[in-house]
Amino acid sequence: MTIAAVVGMQWGDEGKGKIVDSLSDQVEIVVRCQGGANAGHTVVLGEEVYKLHIIPSGILRDGVMSVVGNGVVFDPLGLVEEIDRLEEQGVTVQGRLLLSDRAHLVMPYHRVLDTLSESQLAENKIGTTGRGIGPTYAAKASREGVRGHNLLDADRFMAMAREKIATANRRITWLQGEALPADETLEKLAVARERLAPFVADTVAYLHQAQAEGRKILIEGAQGSQLDIDFGTYPFVTSSNTTGGGFASGTGLPPNAISDVHGVFKAFTTRVGAGPFVTELLGDEALQMRGTGENQWDEFGTTTGRPRRCGWADVVIGRYSKRLSGINHLHITKLDVLTGFEKINICVAYELDGKKIESVPADIEALERCQPVYETMPGWQEPITEATKFEDLPAAAQAYVKRIFSEIGIKLGTVSVGPRRKQIVTVKL
Repeated sequence: MTIAAVVGMQWGDEGKGKIVDSLSDQVEIVVRCQGGANAGHTVVLGEEVYKLHIIPSGILRDGVMSVVGNGVVFDPLGLVEEIDRLEEQGVTVQGRLLLSDRAHLVMPYHRVLDTLSESQLAENKIGTTGRGIGPTYAAKASREGVRGHNLLDADRFMAMAREKIATANRRITWLQGEALPADETLEKLAVARERLAPFVADTVAYLHQAQAEGRKILIEGAQGSQLDIDFGTYPFVTSSNTTGGGFASGTGLPPNAISDVHGVFKAFTTRVGAGPFVTELLGDEALQMRGTGENQWDEFGTTTGRPRRCGWADVVIGRYSKRLSGINHLHITKLDVLTGFEKINICVAYELDGKKIESVPADIEALERCQPVYETMPGWQEPITEATKFEDLPAAAQAYVKRIFSEIGIKLGTVSVGPRRKQIVTVKL
């Protein structure tokens, strides 16, 4: 593995942070390629829980450089808080983090506009996190954004910020929102600029030099394939390419340099926010999957704390995600959550208007009419969190894993049997 990538295969929250952390012991650089603070990764090391929003999960491995690529949008105020929180937990960030000079900044007015725009949609809400991600990508596309290199020139940055705050406040007022206090906001931005400027670099040049030197690089994707702006359940999607296309466009590395793509597929399916969900459960089974929220690995959003919608595993979207990103390693997470179910369903196809289909419709209304075609398998009652190899799992758990691997069409990967770093077993079929 010289350059590899990790991608979520569902609607995010698949447990990518743990898989990236696991793979990080084999690499020297981990680079985040897209998304923003709307995508949280949780990693559990011993009794310590690390919640990452912008900084790649590789920051938790000694000797690994973390890079925030050009495809990412980051909130300077939130990033300073994240750095401070990690340092309070004993993680060294200084000298181990680079911010792309081409990455766009989530400005304070983007967050306000995000919330106001969402509220205008009433019953048609997308379910955004309110972190300003959509408005920032919109500003990027309309050539009105603020980029990382702007942090290097204090006078230029502050003048630009003052002008953009004034312009944004006119729109905020028009949307009947409360205008940002310009002077107070500028003071906060000035402090953040000073803190972050030393981290800003030409990460494209850095990564190409690393590639030329044969250094091992891992690209960390955020969110999941079904949230891709082009290939997801549009319009209930994010504002970036969460599939394989985002690896190259979000880092500057050439597509043909990526030799391995690791797909992360939760043993069941979850979704946060609005949008179609073919295998969604609404009763006791969903509550059992979600958990209580008392533990850090229960199904409540890392970023928002919102309860996740839960349902059975859907290999239709698994196969779709594999094709979109060229996945050749499969990592099934949270298998331990399914312990205790008498029977477990796997969605192997959809039924649309009386016809069986094995693909994901582009038309959101058609997708909402789809019904799951299930195969039912026996569950298991034995705890699996102490398993250290695949053969330690109950026969029913092994059969379930093998079925998912077979349906998606991948033979190599791992299964996570608990939230901690070492609770993972290798699968080779």
